[in-house]
Amino acid sequence: MNDLELILQAAKEAGELALSARESGLKIWSKEGGSPVTDADLAVDTLLRTELKAERPDYGWLSEETADDPARLTTTRQFVVDPIDGTAAFMKNKPWFAVSIAVVENGQPIAGVVHAPALNETYAATRDGPATLNGAIIEPSATDQLLGAAMLGDAKMFAHPAWREPWPQMRIESRNSIAYRMCLVAAGTFDAAVALSPKSEWDVAAADLICRRAGAMLSDHKGRQFAYNRPVPLVPSLVCANQALAPLILSRVGHIELP
Repeated sequence: MNDLELILQAAKEAGELALSARESGLKIWSKEGGSPVTDADLAVDTLLRTELKAERPDYGWLSEETADDPARLTTTRQFVVDPIDGTAAFMKNKPWFAVSIAVVENGQPIAGVVHAPALNETYAATRDGPATLNGAIIEPSATDQLLGAAMLGDAKMFAHPAWREPWPQMRIESRNSIAYRMCLVAAGTFDAAVALSPKSEWDVAAADLICRRAGAMLSDHKGRQFAYNRPVPLVPSLVCANQALAPLILSRVGHIELP
């Protein structure tokens, strides 16, 4: 079984576990820093870690719900995992959450799966193949202007009076899962996604590969590409868009200096 087959199978099992756990009733608490976590997050993490490491014991492990082990930095390949990306939606019985699994080598994802079990949507890619949704090849939209574009992000941020140039009228929506937002751009369901706050590598790694293999553009707000399995697994911001809109967005946000 190759890496993609392995993580596809694991993601679907994890999605079934997440849905059944939610149906049974969740235990919810706050992590240090205030973000919510449920017993299902931990159960899915344990399932994935057990199954994936059993098949690939030499791969490193980086997950939102596992204490970080610096030993991952010495491995050739790593699993980069978010067991349930979009926990807030998951807790509220909304469908916009996903299991995100990437295999990373030399700082770049070489296989990625983002599985949204409540929507029956499975996005996948390898470094030398197409990006797919439930097996069908996907590609970004052809929208070439921001006016009227379908944008995933914070409506209040776009409406803030401090912008040098006001943003044009756009259809702005939100989805809790970062990975799922990126996949919606890769598939052309939305034209772009922007987030001007740090994201964790496990939010982004699998969807990074899916976006790039689909033909979408992905960077931080200054146009810098991402690398993974770093000592501090964070990226500063996120701009994900089709090829025409990416430079238009970067020209508006690139001057910002984030803390």
